[in-house]
Amino acid sequence: MNVFKEFSAVVGKAVEAEAEAGGLPAGLDLARVAVEPPRDPSHGDMATNAAMVLAKPAGMPPRALADRLVKRLAAHPDVTEAAMAGPGFINLRLKDEVWRRQLGEILRAGASYGDSSLGAGRPINVEYVSANPTGPLHIGHARGTVVGDALANLLAKSGYKVTREYYINDAGTQVDVLARSAHLRYREALGEAIGEIPEGCYPGEYLKPVGAALAARDGKKWLGRPEPEWLGPLREFAVAKMMDLIRDDLAAIGVHHDVFTSERALVEAGAVDAALKDLEDRGLVYVGTLEPPKGMKPDDWEPRPQTLFRSTRFGDDMDRPLRKSDGSWTYFAGDIANHFDKYRRGFADMIDIWGADHAGHIKRMVAAAKAITGGNGTLDVKICQLVKLMDKGEPVKMSKRAGTFVTLRDLVDEVGKDVVRFVMLTRKNDTPLDFDLTAVREQSRDNPVWYVQYAHARAHSVLRNAQQEFPGLDATASALAAGPLERLTDADELALIRQLANWPRVLEGAAEAHEPHRLAFYMYDAAAAFHGLWTRGRDESGIRFLVREDRALTTARLALVAAVATVIAAGLAVFGVEPMKEMR
Repeated sequence: MNVFKEFSAVVGKAVEAEAEAGGLPAGLDLARVAVEPPRDPSHGDMATNAAMVLAKPAGMPPRALADRLVKRLAAHPDVTEAAMAGPGFINLRLKDEVWRRQLGEILRAGASYGDSSLGAGRPINVEYVSANPTGPLHIGHARGTVVGDALANLLAKSGYKVTREYYINDAGTQVDVLARSAHLRYREALGEAIGEIPEGCYPGEYLKPVGAALAARDGKKWLGRPEPEWLGPLREFAVAKMMDLIRDDLAAIGVHHDVFTSERALVEAGAVDAALKDLEDRGLVYVGTLEPPKGMKPDDWEPRPQTLFRSTRFGDDMDRPLRKSDGSWTYFAGDIANHFDKYRRGFADMIDIWGADHAGHIKRMVAAAKAITGGNGTLDVKICQLVKLMDKGEPVKMSKRAGTFVTLRDLVDEVGKDVVRFVMLTRKNDTPLDFDLTAVREQSRDNPVWYVQYAHARAHSVLRNAQQEFPGLDATASALAAGPLERLTDADELALIRQLANWPRVLEGAAEAHEPHRLAFYMYDAAAAFHGLWTRGRDESGIRFLVREDRALTTARLALVAAVATVIAAGLAVFGVEPMKEMR
């Protein structure tokens, strides 16, 4: 179904044929040979870099090699023209019939169009959200939530065996703060006047139901008792309640994880000790003294022996501490244990979705992943930059500790889950994003959510109208695929088919780069091409989708319309967005 892969094979056969004829060395590595659309459509339908990447191993100038390949490619039955350009690129023009065949392939494949064997069933772990279990998710979590979920969908469609994981950070001091905050609300639920929330506790009202639930379960059991007696039980209770709240928030945006891993459970099971013992046995843990941080005055620095990981051996800037001054493990040690646990569960390939405030930890964690997998695994960390929520041109401020933050549920209730998901994917994850509440309600091409959804709805509107205009017309995908597609001859029609035929290549490229936002750009461009063709039809009766006096031409154009709907629906499915068949 991937026409570009098909022609990669055609180029490969041309290279092999030239080698058999003695014009090239045998056994050239074709791994870097690419076939893709040219940047300028006027140059042709496809372009290949074969001569450029094979010139050096072949021991000949790129243009000389390209000249040989051009002659062979020009003889292919699907090629109307092969030409050399620039320093040795090769441009190909294909017969229109090639593109019409792709239209049939799209309709026959349906929702599976673009599915790939790229991952070959390889297990891959995608960890995302992983917010501290100290309150409901807020808009700051929304982007990583959506990026992680869409990336997991993208990898699954590309043939990977994906596990979606949430790492519960329930072993740090923040959950002790949560327990103390819940204890305050517990006392309040029992009728005590607690006054203002003390500094250092979470003031949000979302903890009131937690305190009430605890009072209903335990009565006055924890009143008047010292903190060491109630801290542990309340911490466990509050974390469980917060995770219930977080799961509800995730469900509201259509996210469901396969695995929830508790940091505290890993620590108590000895996972940190096991991971660091493994590294120590390989000489990667030692006791040493770090140099003072850059820019710090000597009298501000207190050198002391520390337990360190040899992070510099794996590309980091410095070795990293594994124990704090009080003897407890650092967060980094816990993160090592988490990824070591994943590796032992069969995940050599791992992806983490992190917030912008964790960017400085990437090098050390990537280094640790190389170490704990013995170089057999990979860790790709995707940073999600901040989202600025705007309303009528003014920023909406938030503060989790102040209890005035904008929750993810608030945002979903305001504009809908599909809008939230799509907008979060309209920019690359590592660039800032403005989420404008006014803009996402606009019905114009400046609003990509509406524009793409409208293309899908418009396609279904055309198909519904066809049933009324042509009673008895079989508009099933199989019937349209078998229709007179040779009637599609207009340049814009063929350009739109080429756009749709590019979907499998775009999908694989996005999966390889771990960049789901590429699909938003693709869907917008496909929608624009479709809307443009529809608009032409308002002024030119001969280009309309429904031509009353020509049933065969109408059938062919309906095949194109149905293919547009199929491809846009496939892209929206990766995003976790429901395609609209009607816009109200």
